[in-house]
Amino acid sequence: MTAADPATCRLIRPNSSYAGKQGLSYLEGISTETVGSKAICMHILTMPPGARAKAHLHENHETAIYVLSGEVDTWYGDNLEHHVLVKAGDLFYIPAGVPHLPANNSGKPSSAVIARTDPNEQESVMLLPHLDPLVPA
Repeated sequence: MTAADPATCRLIRPNSSYAGKQGLSYLEGISTETVGSKAICMHILTMPPGARAKAHLHENHETAIYVLSGEVDTWYGDNLEHHVLVKAGDLFYIPAGVPHLPANNSGKPSSAVIARTDPNEQESVMLLPHLDPLVPA
């Protein structure tokens, strides 16, 4: 889609994935790249058992997560000092600029719908490798 294209509704049937900077594989969804969105992106993430993201933050955008199945441990805070277990049916909010690290420590896959207020989902991802050792593998 280009800037010259008229505004129109778009249907996306996720069938391809991409590797995020965070170390996870996402099903491609709504973004600037796929539909020309200007203020939101939304995609699906399935974390297999044992999967773990790299510690990171999203500098300029908020994240909203709805867990469809399974559960994910998430550490967050300046030094990943806080922990929450996010389960199927839960909604989880991450403000812009908050370091976090999700990990699927269960024996089952976990899937979630993730929406962010940056249409270019990967552009404001900042990796924080100094925080990775703070969460046991």
